[in-house]
Amino acid sequence: MENYKRILGQNLRKAREALQLSQEELAHEIDIDRTYISGIERGVRNPSLDVIAKIAQRLKTTPAALLTRPAQSRRSESA
Repeated sequence: MENYKRILGQNLRKAREALQLSQEELAHEIDIDRTYISGIERGVRNPSLDVIAKIAQRLKTTPAALLTRPAQSRRSESA
């Protein structure tokens, strides 16, 4: 089974950094605690669908994209 918390965390961090947002800025803009963003990125938090949707909207992506394993990871595991 996929580790979706880890996949979400990696995708969140990549999308956040691409927009040059700090964890604190993102958290403030979507009205959640910065430590919660950190926990999601580390794969130790299990956010609700509502939180995932808020994050995706701010990061200009979709919840599905945040939960999809990057193509690079799929290739390396199938080799």
